[in-house]
Amino acid sequence: MSNPRTRKPTYEPAVWRLIQSDPADGAANMAVDEALLESVEAGESQPVLRIYSFEPVCLSIGRDQEWDIVDLDSCREQGWDVVRRPAPGRAMLHTADLAFALCLPLTDPRAQGDAAESYQLLAEGLLTTLKLMGLEPNRTRPYYEDSGPPGPVGFDGPAETDFDVSIGQRKLINSGQWRTDRALLQQGSFPLAGDVAQIADGLWFDYPGQKIAVVNRLGYRATTLELMIGRDVPFDETAAVFIQGFSDALNLTFETGHLTEKETARAQQLRAEKYTSESWYKRV
Repeated sequence: MSNPRTRKPTYEPAVWRLIQSDPADGAANMAVDEALLESVEAGESQPVLRIYSFEPVCLSIGRDQEWDIVDLDSCREQGWDVVRRPAPGRAMLHTADLAFALCLPLTDPRAQGDAAESYQLLAEGLLTTLKLMGLEPNRTRPYYEDSGPPGPVGFDGPAETDFDVSIGQRKLINSGQWRTDRALLQQGSFPLAGDVAQIADGLWFDYPGQKIAVVNRLGYRATTLELMIGRDVPFDETAAVFIQGFSDALNLTFETGHLTEKETARAQQLRAEKYTSESWYKRV
């Protein structure tokens, strides 16, 4: 019997919205993603693929991650923004990366099953993107097994599931999924260049050795597109291939658009009332 994880489903053609946003701060980006999710959940929008970046550099932590992993003073000294994502997962540093969000109703065949199953379906878009770039991605567990609780960094070791998108044994794309009653939001980061281990400068460690260990692990567990391709790949070039990868893998046609007036107003409200509020980002 074939493994159901190896069977690629086929889909009827569908039209999704494509939103390519200007760079924005962490709170604004998270607010836009949630506003789009609400539109999809309410049936006011087609499913959405959003591609964006952060300005300034932003340390984001997962929905349920402990706030005390953040070294806020160090982040401020470096001019980094800090935000808590609506989706779960561990800390990510958004510097030279392509960030993405997928919003779709749970009735969509590309969202079948639970969070783990639907991620496997959506990850076909990520895998196809990397193949179009001439890479040979895989979706298997790394060779190593960590003991004890997971570290604070998303690219430091395997996710709770066994389908990290990697090149060889080095993780290249990190993402997490948040579900409401009727829709899902999948947020992720695709590092294009830079030092993945730089994130350690924004985290709090009880002992210097803990930071050294995280930096060392990231050195062989994570990678960037530039390291894998062997050249600098501009953001716009990556975005174009990313869009094509999802179109090919999930049988989609994208209609480029912008936020509606209602979505813009809702995003502004969420930024002001939620994503810049200590009650959210510190979860106090």
